[in-house]
Amino acid sequence: MAAQVKSRKRVQEHGEVFTNEREVNAMLDMVKQETERIDSRFLEPACGDGNFLAEVLRRKLNVVDSRYKRSPREWGKYCFVAVGSVYGVELLHDNAAACRDRLYSIVEERYQRVVKRGPNPDFLDAIGFVLERNILNGNALSLKAVDEDGNDTDEPIVFSEWSVVTGDRVKRRDFRLDEMLEGSVERGQTRTLFGADMTPAVDWEYDEETKTFIPKPIREFPLTSLYEVHRHE
Repeated sequence: MAAQVKSRKRVQEHGEVFTNEREVNAMLDMVKQETERIDSRFLEPACGDGNFLAEVLRRKLNVVDSRYKRSPREWGKYCFVAVGSVYGVELLHDNAAACRDRLYSIVEERYQRVVKRGPNPDFLDAIGFVLERNILNGNALSLKAVDEDGNDTDEPIVFSEWSVVTGDRVKRRDFRLDEMLEGSVERGQTRTLFGADMTPAVDWEYDEETKTFIPKPIREFPLTSLYEVHRHE
């Protein structure tokens, strides 16, 4: 695990201080049951190089190992679910890249251990693609994407939702983070009809999984094999 401070300049300019391993595990132990649920979603709004997300992924993959290590295909499916459930926003590009590389390396090492002969290169390509969609450069306060210098752009942060529907078939839906954080509401409650500027608010739909209304996706993709998701931009 990296040192808590990379440089005084980064602390002064960005308030960058990394959480050490002891605190990471103590905090995650408070929601231990969720960290061990393969499909439980986690969002780290200032993920740095992945101290929290790496440990969440390790815990999830420990469960995948214990249940599916004797079936490489099942292991791959549930590993995909685990990776697809972790999300991060990070202001600094080098941190975000390091986080993606770190999570990818965790999966790669486990995958090679489970699939000793004939690993499928498309699987690791798919994992890399999911991490590119799930660990994003952005400003968690403004909910905007950022440029190479860490300045806000006009583009919203857009995450992908990954759902394994049947077999190895995956459904991808893209959502704007600002719309998701506007707040889901339970059935029967009043939903926002207009935004702060009195423009029509986004369309909402009832989500059976969470039992709440959530914004509709801004883009949906056709069902595809998890080994093919990286071929559909």
